[in-house]
Amino acid sequence: MAEPSKRQRLSHITSGSQMASTSLPRGPEGAGEAGPFVEGSILRITMKNFLTYDYSVVHPGPNLNMIVGANGTGKSSIVCAICLVLAGRTATLGRGDKVGLYVKRGCQKGFVEIELFKNGGNLVISREIHVENNQSLWMLNGGISNQKKVEEEVKALQIQVSNLCQFLPQEKVGEFAKMSKIELLEATEKSVGPPEMYEYHCELKNFRNKERELENVVKEKASFLEKAKQRNERNKIDVNRYYEKKRHLDVIELLEKKKPWVEYETARKELEGVKMEREEAKKHLSALRQAQAPMLKKIQQIDDHLKPNEAQMKAKTAAIKEASVKCKQKQDQLDRKHKEIDDIKQNLRLKQTEEEDHQKRINNTRRTIEDLKSELAKISDQPDVTPQINAVNGKLRRIQVERAKIEGERADLRREGDNISAESKMLVRKLKDMNNMMNAKEEKLRGRHRDTHAALQWLRKNRELFQGNVHEPMMLVVNVKNPDFAKYVENHISFHDLRAFVFQRKDDMEKFMTEVRDKMNLKVNSISSPPESCSKRAPSRNIESLRRFGFFTYLREMFDAPDEVMSYLCFQYKVHDVPVGNEQTKALIKTVIEEPYLKVLYTTDERYTVKRSFYSNKISTSNSAVHASQYLSITVDAEEKRQVEQQMKACESRLREIDEQMKALQKEAAALDREENELLSEKKRLSELKGKRRQLEQKISTKQDSLKQMEQNVIDLKKVEEETKEKIKAVNFLKVAIATAIVAQMKLRAKLTMEKVHLALEMAGLTAEKNKLENDCRESASEFKTMEQRCSRLEQRKVQLTEQCKGLLKRAKSNCRMQPDEALSEELRHAFSKLPDTVDEVDAMLNEERSRAECFTGLSESSKHLSCLTLW
Repeated sequence: MAEPSKRQRLSHITSGSQMASTSLPRGPEGAGEAGPFVEGSILRITMKNFLTYDYSVVHPGPNLNMIVGANGTGKSSIVCAICLVLAGRTATLGRGDKVGLYVKRGCQKGFVEIELFKNGGNLVISREIHVENNQSLWMLNGGISNQKKVEEEVKALQIQVSNLCQFLPQEKVGEFAKMSKIELLEATEKSVGPPEMYEYHCELKNFRNKERELENVVKEKASFLEKAKQRNERNKIDVNRYYEKKRHLDVIELLEKKKPWVEYETARKELEGVKMEREEAKKHLSALRQAQAPMLKKIQQIDDHLKPNEAQMKAKTAAIKEASVKCKQKQDQLDRKHKEIDDIKQNLRLKQTEEEDHQKRINNTRRTIEDLKSELAKISDQPDVTPQINAVNGKLRRIQVERAKIEGERADLRREGDNISAESKMLVRKLKDMNNMMNAKEEKLRGRHRDTHAALQWLRKNRELFQGNVHEPMMLVVNVKNPDFAKYVENHISFHDLRAFVFQRKDDMEKFMTEVRDKMNLKVNSISSPPESCSKRAPSRNIESLRRFGFFTYLREMFDAPDEVMSYLCFQYKVHDVPVGNEQTKALIKTVIEEPYLKVLYTTDERYTVKRSFYSNKISTSNSAVHASQYLSITVDAEEKRQVEQQMKACESRLREIDEQMKALQKEAAALDREENELLSEKKRLSELKGKRRQLEQKISTKQDSLKQMEQNVIDLKKVEEETKEKIKAVNFLKVAIATAIVAQMKLRAKLTMEKVHLALEMAGLTAEKNKLENDCRESASEFKTMEQRCSRLEQRKVQLTEQCKGLLKRAKSNCRMQPDEALSEELRHAFSKLPDTVDEVDAMLNEERSRAECFTGLSESSKHLSCLTLW
């Protein structure tokens, strides 16, 4: 990158190991010789915030033809600037498709300007590119312009940035090599020839194509002429055949005209025959109708006599059904009276059973009273037990006081245990969260490098095999104090070392590698910490002396790690001597890199590496973006985790002590419970002894009252039996009345049934006579129906033939081109007389003439004119 104030005058610009070439308009001099500028030569290229350049001005020589140089020196940037400022398209460069992508990263706009030699005054083209809307601002010689005007000016100078023979970016070298010879010739003509050369070439190609087309037209016309002559000779025979065919076609036309007239005459004759046959059928049908009249009258008389009998039959059936229903109803009433008598007898038996049970209870109560009086007589002489009961009550009160004291102590211990349990659960959740964060780190390690994760699992199972300290991969044991600092640590330490195991002893490392790499065939990294610890090594400068540049800490102070890991990082990566700054550092970066003791430093988003030449003492810097952290942003405070584990152990110890104290108090409470139970048993025995006499007296009094009540509620069985007999007698009177009604209904039903039978016999005789007459009538009706159907068919046939005749007559006149009321002309009658008179004969002759006409194939109406064709 050129310095902001430095200008270069170049004929060859070194910019990379790859090649980008340009062949913009040149003078007649050779490519390597110095000579005067010609129109279109580049005098100056200015770039601001363009690709890798902040600001640069390039002054090429008069014969610029190629830009070569080492990678990263900016040759592609110069080529892109030339293309874009000369109104070239981004597709020509083969890089980004949007012009905004050519602005330097982090900038909102870029600027490119080119000065071209031109007789009468140089041409200055400027282009300002805006990233936000991907638009450009064009200027010509300092004035506002547009892309179209710029393209016209560039074209006037014969500059063609889209022509690979004139302008060849390094991304298009492969495309140039694939061009055909024709494409190379056309591109060369456009590049080095005058503007009209390519146009003349295109016109020449068009003239040649038209010449080929005219030659083809002449060949086609000559061929057509020869074929027309040959066709004329062949058509002489076809003319004669045509007239022969036409004679047959005329006969066919005449036959087709006569055929409808023949069909019409045939249909008319058939219609006359149908009319005569229909009249004869009508006469026969009338005679059959007169013969059937007496039998039909007799059948009607029998039907008139049967209708009243059928009505009487229905009435008798309904009356019989009604009598049956009434019989059934009375029978149901009689059954209910039987059931009522059974219920009355059942009630009597229940009263008798109830009275027997009542007498048994009275006898039992009398025996119980006698037994209670005997027991009361036995205990009347025993001493008073009240002093003994008072002594037992005193002991019980003492036990209650001691139990209350124990319960208070247990409540205090239980409350303390609940508090400690809640605290322990909180610590468990906190430790689980910490472990989950460690597990998340492990999952990332497993997703990125499975072999390292497998080796980690083996190490945790076999840690006792090693004598010195063995640390898991750095990314698991390095704990960043602030997640915002993780990106600096992770960008500074390579992933190769972040996944490495750290060993205190080299022999332990060799043993580990033998197991996991040689035996388990795992690809893992391991390192050994320096023999002398470097973890406490002091930085070369105190951080306070660097605060004026915005530095606020060294990299080592941003994270915690075991001593061996920290020692290795200080030794290998100098984390104790790498300062980290802020936005102020970035603003003062040009001053900061001049400091001789700074080799690697960080700003908010970038890492800077400063190198000083051993020979010239010149400073070269490189910077790269600080990428977001992927592995170390998950942080766990190791000291806090250790304190949480100690607190959990203390809680568990105190819970065990509380449990022992609770067990001791439980034993004391159990002893008090046993003593209390013994005293309560003794008190119960004494109380029962004291209250037994009073209880016996109360029971005797209660039983005597109960006995008096039962003796007053005795049931009078004789009265109940008399009432039952009266009820049964009343129900029997009702049963007799119902039975009488049933007999009357049964007699009525029998009478109606006999009347129905006599009526049925009379109807059967009339029905037999009617059936005989109907059979006789049916035999003559069959012949009548057949004749009636024949008349109907003849009538339909007559209608069909009438319509058919009308249609045939209409078609016949239409074929002859006659009016509906016009008669057949004499000329047609004469012509028809020479033709057959039947349809079959007409069809046969028509087929024959058609067959003859079809033999003349390949002819048309134009054949009669073919002999008169004039060839031209």
